[in-house]
Amino acid sequence: MAPVALLLLVAWLVIVGAARALLQLRRTGAAPLTFQDRTGSPQWWARLISTVGLAFAFAAPIAEMAGWRPIAVLDQPIVDMGGIGLAIAGIVAIVVSQRAMGESWRGDVDYSVRTPLVTTGPFRIVRNPILSATAVTAVGVALIVPGVFAALMLVAFHAAHQVQVRLVEEPYLRQVHGAAYRDYGARTGRFMPYVGRFRADD
Repeated sequence: MAPVALLLLVAWLVIVGAARALLQLRRTGAAPLTFQDRTGSPQWWARLISTVGLAFAFAAPIAEMAGWRPIAVLDQPIVDMGGIGLAIAGIVAIVVSQRAMGESWRGDVDYSVRTPLVTTGPFRIVRNPILSATAVTAVGVALIVPGVFAALMLVAFHAAHQVQVRLVEEPYLRQVHGAAYRDYGARTGRFMPYVGRFRADD
């Protein structure tokens, strides 16, 4: 099933990365990624860790195709099918969430840009549905090609998401949207419904 995992990874990058970025550029005239992070800044670290996670993601199926043995207990047809289903569902959910953001969608935080706060669609359920769906996709891929590289991918993506959201996006959104974002965060979970909501003293 390693070739299937590789195909899903490529589709993931093309559909939610390159295609969406081109669509956004065409609609707004602005690049959705700036790559102007200050070295050592939280966003720089989040991007670096995420890139490492992506490298592990591709290493997982390639290693299996090269003869590395997967984790035996997870190397089952039903687990493979479940992984494929999760990966596809995650990609679809990312596309739906990106669409819900409209022109507010960006691949990183540009502090010179001010966009409306989106709280509708998937954003009514969690504050970061794109990252939640990314995690679902990554888990799906890990189930298709279970092994050490897949496990490292999950760890790296989780770390990158935590850094990006807690240290970059939330401070930015608090600064830009003030009370509206605090109220939104108090009623909406960070990555899962009801989990990670802002407390009164946040």
